[in-house]
Amino acid sequence: MNPFEDMRIFCQVMDSGSFTAAADQLGLSKQFVSRRLMQLEERLGVRLLNRSTRRLDVTPLGQSYYESALRLLGEVEQVEQGIAGQTTEPRGTIRVSAPLSFALAHLGCLLPLFLQRYRDVTVELDLSDRPVDLLGEGYDLALRIGTLEDSTLIARRIASIERVYCASPAYLAERGTPVSPDELLLHDCLPYGHGRQVQWRFAGQGKPMVVNVTGRMRVNNGDMLKDAAIAGMGITYLPTFIVASALKGGRLLTVLDEYRPEPLTLSAVYPQHRQSSRPVQALIGFLREQLDEVECGV
Repeated sequence: MNPFEDMRIFCQVMDSGSFTAAADQLGLSKQFVSRRLMQLEERLGVRLLNRSTRRLDVTPLGQSYYESALRLLGEVEQVEQGIAGQTTEPRGTIRVSAPLSFALAHLGCLLPLFLQRYRDVTVELDLSDRPVDLLGEGYDLALRIGTLEDSTLIARRIASIERVYCASPAYLAERGTPVSPDELLLHDCLPYGHGRQVQWRFAGQGKPMVVNVTGRMRVNNGDMLKDAAIAGMGITYLPTFIVASALKGGRLLTVLDEYRPEPLTLSAVYPQHRQSSRPVQALIGFLREQLDEVECGV
């Protein structure tokens, strides 16, 4: 009997959402994981999980055990890594999720530098604009842009991200340059996403402003919106890391600069049980060091 090992198995089942996924993450068989949890429940004399053919539901006592086990395991890992860290560099594999366009603009050049600095670290990078479930899908770290939802995840600021309203010179010559946000109602816009109603927010002169924008093309990828704007299809609103080269080359021009809202925040989020992970903290520190000064902008 190893109580700490049982705690790790139970926490992995909770994080993964199923015995099968937990077994894959731990490199164990599903039967072994199931048997260990049954033995754990027998030893404690309580039901931790309600099992059905479709899902696992944690009981109130199971949730309490999970939270306590996470704290204990985190403390144990922190003690071990604190001692080991006196003589060793970060080592291990980090599973990271990052937005596609941001990763192409910045991580393609930064991750090789990170891996050169930390020779014993391996990075598995998944590029997706969807908000992944870190616990359920087994990620160690995710980079997210904008306001974060309330959750049990830990968030650390990495950098600021400026956004601009912009269009091609040809479009502005044909349709005119808007001088106030409400004039966008007369323009073709290129909004991000698939919602029926898209709102762009403006800093305004003394108070925030919101305008419902419409257009003939909506995409959940900033690079495609940039290309559509360069082609003269309308006005778009994108982070400067996507449109920087087009702005410098004159293929896009900014509009409504005096109405820009505050920059977005690029954050690193990770589960509580990864707080003491030396590879995770090393990557966060590296990204802050490399990106904070340039503010991910032009």
